[in-house]
Amino acid sequence: MPVGAADKALFDCVIIVDWSAASAPSPAKPSADAIWTCCADPMGEQTLYHRTRAQAEAYLRGQIMAAQARGARLLIGCDFPFAYPRGFAHALTGQASARAVWRYVQGRITDSDSNANNRFDVANHINARFGNGPFWGRPAGRDAPHLPARKTVDYTALPFAERRSIDRAIPSAQPVWKLYTTGSVGSQALMGLPMIARLAGMNGVSVWPFDESLTDVVLAEVYPSILAKAVARQLTQTGGIKDAVQVQLLARAMVHQPPDVWAQMTALPHPDCREEGWILGAGFGHLLEAAL
Repeated sequence: MPVGAADKALFDCVIIVDWSAASAPSPAKPSADAIWTCCADPMGEQTLYHRTRAQAEAYLRGQIMAAQARGARLLIGCDFPFAYPRGFAHALTGQASARAVWRYVQGRITDSDSNANNRFDVANHINARFGNGPFWGRPAGRDAPHLPARKTVDYTALPFAERRSIDRAIPSAQPVWKLYTTGSVGSQALMGLPMIARLAGMNGVSVWPFDESLTDVVLAEVYPSILAKAVARQLTQTGGIKDAVQVQLLARAMVHQPPDVWAQMTALPHPDCREEGWILGAGFGHLLEAAL
């Protein structure tokens, strides 16, 4: 059943995922800077902590199959970039397609059940192809001759920009090339895109805004900081772990949006979004916050 007509745009369930590129399992005690998910439907929410990416992916795969079995419409929103600035996909793969990049990354990233991974090696290899960037950031002492520790990249010398259109529209969004220290969404993307490729390969799963026709199960990029003020208020009032609070609030806000708002939010927002991706809900923060 396509999502797009006003009477079919409302999701029955929304899962928001706060992702992590950690290289080891997160602590047994629920902690910050780990993977958190919140599954919300009109009756309530369930917030979960996942110590590894393998555990989180297994959970999401199970939720997709369960939703399909009961005929429910499911949105899974992940807080990492699903694509790169226009021109990167073609320069890397010869195709101006986000899916081509997913396949490229999926074929090169290794990620064990204990979170051990080779993301810095993959970024170093990609940078070697371009001579100067685009990725930057690595641990001190890491042997990666083509991967600078700090941002020294001259993006004007590359056939693509530093930021996507959506990143320019949201100044607080970190650049997709940053791999290390606070806000290293580049690492999260390298460790998340293989999962998107696998989940998108399941029957009946589509990815917004890359697919022209959306199915009952939709994957999309989200940005929990769109509700930063609401998250800060709740943390002040009740405490807790920011990662957990922000997935809970965004899942709650999204699942309670009426069909006409969903029709607006899933409309194509920018000419480049089929290649670069977009953040679902960008520009609708006021409506999302009003639903809390």
